Amino acid sequence: METEGSGFLTGVSHSCLTSLPNSKAAYVEGPTTTGDLSKNSDERPYMCGECGYRAVKRADLYKHMRKHSGEKPFKCDQCDYSAAQKSTLDQHLTKHTGAKPYICGECGYMTAKSSHLTQHMKSHTGEKPYKCDQCDYSAAHKATLDRHLVKHTGEKPFVCGKCGYRTTQMSNLSRHMRTHTGEKLYKCDECDYSAANKSTLDRHLAKHTGEKPYICGKCGYSTTQMYHLSRHLKTHSGVKPYKCNKCDFSTARFSNLSRHMAMHTMETSPQM
Repeated sequence: METEGSGFLTGVSHSCLTSLPNSKAAYVEGPTTTGDLSKNSDERPYMCGECGYRAVKRADLYKHMRKHSGEKPFKCDQCDYSAAQKSTLDQHLTKHTGAKPYICGECGYMTAKSSHLTQHMKSHTGEKPYKCDQCDYSAAHKATLDRHLVKHTGEKPFVCGKCGYRTTQMSNLSRHMRTHTGEKLYKCDECDYSAANKSTLDRHLAKHTGEKPYICGKCGYSTTQMYHLSRHLKTHSGVKPYKCNKCDFSTARFSNLSRHMAMHTMETSPQM
C-alpha cells in the first residue's frame, strides 16, 4: 500500500490507480479500496497527491496541478505576462483591449471582471452584509468596512519610505508614490497630456469633450468636477465655514478668505 505522502490515496490498491503524467496525482478507477471510499470520492475520482483535492474531470485536475508546479502555459502576446489558466489570461488581456464585457442592467456600469459586477450589484440591492462591531455602520464590501474600521483604530499602516506619508489604504500609497517617481500612466488620446492618476486625466478629458456631468439641482450650475459642485452647493446652504480672525467676515470658500486676509495684511503694512 502507498501512503498519502507518496502521491496516492491511502487505502487504494496499486493496480487500480493510474498516475497522471509528470505529477503527484492519481486516478481512482473504481471500487478498489481495501477500506471505504465515500460516495463523494467515487463521484470525483481524480485526486491531487499534493493536497488531496479531488475533481470530476481529468482536465480539472491538470489545471489544479499547475498551482503546485508553477506552470503558466497561457502567454500574453502583447507583454511578458503568463497565467496558469486561460480565464486568468483573458482577464489580463482586457488591460490591453479595454474590453468590459460585464454590464449592469440597472445603470449600464461596465467592468472587465464578473466579480466586480457582482460587487457592484449590491449598490442596487442595498445589501450590506459587512457589519462594524464598534458602531452601527455596515457596508456592501469587506474592503469598504476595512477602510471604515481605521476611523476607530486610527491606524495608518501604509507608509512612504521617502517622505513618511502615511495612509489607511494601499491604493492611496500607490498613488502617492507617483509624486516621487514622476510616473504618469494615464495618457490622453486627444493630445500629449498624461497624468499620474485616472481622476486627474478624467478632469483633463472634460476640456476636450466639454462635458459637465455634475449639475446643481437648485440653479442648473454645471461643472466638470464633483469637488466644484460640492463647493457651489454651499452658496445655497448658507454655510460659511471659513471665518476671519480679525473681523466678522466669513465665507463658503477658503480662496475667498485668503483674498480677504490679504486686505488686512495690506492695511497693516507700513506705507512706503
